[in-house]
Amino acid sequence: MMLDMPNRDQNTEKPAGEIYGIADDFPTPPDLPGRVVVAPHADELIDKLAMELVLHAETCVREFGDFHLALSGGSTPEPLYRRLMYDPDYRKLPWRRTHLWIVDERCVPLDDERSNYRMIRETIVEHADIPREQVHPMPAEDKRADHAYEKELRDLLGWRERGQDRLDYVLLGMGADGHTASLFPHTEPLRERERLVRLNFAEHAEPHERITMTFPMINTARFIAVLVTGQKKAPTLERVAAGDATEEELPIRGVRPLEGQLVWYLDGAACGDSSQSNGTTT
Repeated sequence: MMLDMPNRDQNTEKPAGEIYGIADDFPTPPDLPGRVVVAPHADELIDKLAMELVLHAETCVREFGDFHLALSGGSTPEPLYRRLMYDPDYRKLPWRRTHLWIVDERCVPLDDERSNYRMIRETIVEHADIPREQVHPMPAEDKRADHAYEKELRDLLGWRERGQDRLDYVLLGMGADGHTASLFPHTEPLRERERLVRLNFAEHAEPHERITMTFPMINTARFIAVLVTGQKKAPTLERVAAGDATEEELPIRGVRPLEGQLVWYLDGAACGDSSQSNGTTT
């Protein structure tokens, strides 16, 4: 019941756009850069993402001894995080060898209901056997939070061999305005080329003050997953696929892995199937 579709410029024995077990009237998935995985329903999509996440984590632990995972907040990935905790198929993710990072954060106390880390802590950290010293929340109330978090990333990843000193897996979402992480349209950190973490001011978001990983951090990751669900995102995905908008207009277009993989996970509603609309937001 899923589509696993390489980009048209990749070599593959199966033609791009071939649909596996989906009805003939299913909307054509957008032609996005990277690999595209589609399921009619978000629940099936989460299964596919969770399975691939666990396999990737196990591979990294075998090859490097640990796994550096960066997670996003918001309502879209929360069902995935719950699934990782209660489904026996995914409980085998090697949490004891995992370092857990946060992609972006609102500048609020970590126990505030708006905090991305609070949701991740309540859903994963309190139920997994991950050592607490391997959990890395952003110091959201620190005036130099971006510098502090960048130093923490550099210090810990610096223990790895040169070339492997990068995040293993980054999970992103996408807003209806095309933002990802806390990189919003027409904001200055979109133009960052050196710093790994930046403070940002999001005029149309609440709260306005944010901390976010930047493209130089995200794009060096070994694997980048973009999870997009809900009919409200379909027009934005069409604009991304059209390729005529800049990353200033649609920041998600700035996600371009340097040596890693980019995989989009889309449900039917995000592909324009109105019968599968679930109203999911990021």
